[in-house]
Amino acid sequence: MTDPCLPECGVARFLTLLNGPWATLIVRELLRGPHRFTELRDSLPGISPHTLTNRLRQFERHGIVTRTTYAEIPPRVEYELTPLGEGLRDVLDAMGDWALAVPDPGAEVTV
Repeated sequence: MTDPCLPECGVARFLTLLNGPWATLIVRELLRGPHRFTELRDSLPGISPHTLTNRLRQFERHGIVTRTTYAEIPPRVEYELTPLGEGLRDVLDAMGDWALAVPDPGAEVTV
C-alpha cells in the first residue's frame, strides 16, 4: 500500500520525507548515535522545539527514527535512527562531498 501523500518519483519522495533544512540536520546529528530531545535541540541552534518535535514525529511515522522511553525518574526519552534511517549516511556523505567540491564564488582564483 502506498501513502497517497508521498510522490512516486524517488527524488520527490526523498524531499517530501526530509522536507526543510532541519530534517537533514536532525538526521546528521542522529547519525552520531542516540540523542535526547534537549541534546538534539542544543546541537541545532535556531531550531524551535515545535519544529524538532514535528520532524521527529514524522520520522517515527515513516520508520526512520525510534523513540525509546525509559522508566526512570525523571523520565528519559532517546531518539535513534532505525536501519532505514542509518541508510541515509551514504546520502548525507555524498551530499557533503558534492557541496565541498563546489567552488566558492568568493574565493580568490590563483593561476
